[in-house]
Amino acid sequence: MDHYAGIDVSLEYSSVCVVDASGKVVREAKVVSEPEALIGWFGSLGFELARIGLEAGPLSQWLYAAMKQAGLAVELLETRHVSDAFKAMPVKSDRNDARKIAQLMRLGWFRPVHCKSITAQEIRAMLTARKLVQSKLLDLENSLRGILRGFGLKVGKTTRTNFAGRIEELVKGHPNLQTIGQALLRARAVLLAEFNGFEKRVRAMSRLHDKARLLMSAPAVGPIVSLTFACAIDDPSRFTSSKQAGPHFGLTPKKYQSGETDYTGRISKHGDASVREALYEAAHIMLTKPIKGCSDLKSWAMRIARRAGTNKAKVALARKLAVIMLRMLKDNVPFNPAAKAATA
Repeated sequence: MDHYAGIDVSLEYSSVCVVDASGKVVREAKVVSEPEALIGWFGSLGFELARIGLEAGPLSQWLYAAMKQAGLAVELLETRHVSDAFKAMPVKSDRNDARKIAQLMRLGWFRPVHCKSITAQEIRAMLTARKLVQSKLLDLENSLRGILRGFGLKVGKTTRTNFAGRIEELVKGHPNLQTIGQALLRARAVLLAEFNGFEKRVRAMSRLHDKARLLMSAPAVGPIVSLTFACAIDDPSRFTSSKQAGPHFGLTPKKYQSGETDYTGRISKHGDASVREALYEAAHIMLTKPIKGCSDLKSWAMRIARRAGTNKAKVALARKLAVIMLRMLKDNVPFNPAAKAATA
């Protein structure tokens, strides 16, 4: 008889439940959230497991990779699907969550999630750290502007190089404001230095990364966009069609049809938000800046803009860019603006 297991992962201890083919609970336990402990516990059962499921989360990819390497039939489950399945559960606990995951594995009512490679995870961590430092740098500058505005001191338009000089000029003659300004400018200098370091590191990584270098042949796609998209895709072969890029990153409209009701809504925004943001930025640049090699794409987007508005045109262009970039990765070929004409 086949057996199935569910793991509800927590920081210190994970709840584990094993059920048989009829759904009867066979074994339950609390196991330390370490790969060696979980692999050892499953090995002590005395029988093989048809499937082991754990919900995607901060620790899940680490545990999944180790258990997969140990030869266990483990699956990483999409968080949204697991959450929807748990909505009918009146009592939520780690033990019940493990039971529900085990039942999902038994019934096959789950959608597996791709576990990214270590390289892709490291690139994603680098991009996340860069974005965090950038956001804190902007928050600090905006807070300083707001503090001075309360005293009638308007900073106005500045650049990254003359911002500090402008602040020092405004707070001169105001002892308390001068103390505040100097302290915040010192903090800003540290953040700016770290952000510049991240920028250099990310640009160097994009030059050394084969997939990112390939994607940068597309118009309006720079180091940040290419690395973000490449590490999110990770393995292009897991997509059977390049058109799957749109729904995978939540760039296709929601659809609700029941009886006489047929409603098409806004984009679903499922999937990686950082990829949507990067693609939207690339689409914005393509539509608003004179970029070479994208006349057909830009003309197509401008026709949508005249019909439905600029924002919808940028979203549509971002979706088309995702499809094109995924096709570039699958075929391992650079961007070709004349590809459509040649095919025709």
